[in-house]
Amino acid sequence: MQNQQDFDSLVGRSKLNDGIDRRTFIQTAVGVGFAAAALPVMAQTMIKTDTHGLTAGVVMLEIAGQKVPVYRAQPEGKTNLPVVLVVSEIFGVHEHIADVARRFAKLGYLALAPELFVRQGDASKYPNIGELIKEVVSKVPDAQVMSDLDAVVAWASANGGNTGKLAITGFCWGGRITWMYAAHNPGVKAGVAWYGRLIGEPNPLSPSNPIDIAANLKTPILGLYGLKDTGISQESISQMTAALSKGHSKSTFKVYENSGHAFHADYRPSYVEADAKDGWSSCVAWFKEHGVA
Repeated sequence: MQNQQDFDSLVGRSKLNDGIDRRTFIQTAVGVGFAAAALPVMAQTMIKTDTHGLTAGVVMLEIAGQKVPVYRAQPEGKTNLPVVLVVSEIFGVHEHIADVARRFAKLGYLALAPELFVRQGDASKYPNIGELIKEVVSKVPDAQVMSDLDAVVAWASANGGNTGKLAITGFCWGGRITWMYAAHNPGVKAGVAWYGRLIGEPNPLSPSNPIDIAANLKTPILGLYGLKDTGISQESISQMTAALSKGHSKSTFKVYENSGHAFHADYRPSYVEADAKDGWSSCVAWFKEHGVA
């Protein structure tokens, strides 16, 4: 887990602004998991993907005795759909993550964004990032995340998804999970990791990191990272690239020289439109290249 200073430098501690009501913004997705008080929301740049032609909304999965909200978006009335898991940042499944799921659904995917922090707490309740990390995110075991994602994949298989065409993408915290889940589940055909941490100190909840699984990784992962990211060094990317070269996953990186962290997050000041659009196109093309479309 990156430390508090890293996250503070990446996303700041600003209050909600731009005239967006905090409660409304939270409830537009699943109603949990957005620490709105910790971030400014940029109304002028937020992408809004409609639900026309889609089945979209929250489904509740019972996983190991816990009800887990999952935002689901898919073409209405369609089955045998390629499946993409969308893994959130530390702020959980809020409107931006739900919108990403709808974007995939418009392309013909069954997109599923599970609330992976639900057992540890409601991320929307914490007024600053330091508390959110300490009280919720840092307490989430990798094993729990892997198990929850396995359950989501099983649900997809039973509800119109073709899990023979399974992809995963994630942002920041979810970017790291993208690497880790691809190593955990050999059924994943392709992944795209957006600025996810690669190297870190192991601990009982996170005993390994992407650098540790790189050489044995089979799934091709595209890493989308920013040159100006103060929390993820170019040295760590170089180390990860070297580790990957020892294996056969054909994973690779694309580094955007004009971007820092969270350049895809269109609701935050970190958003870089040109790089976000290029990253999205690269993500979609990567999935198609590897048979997930």
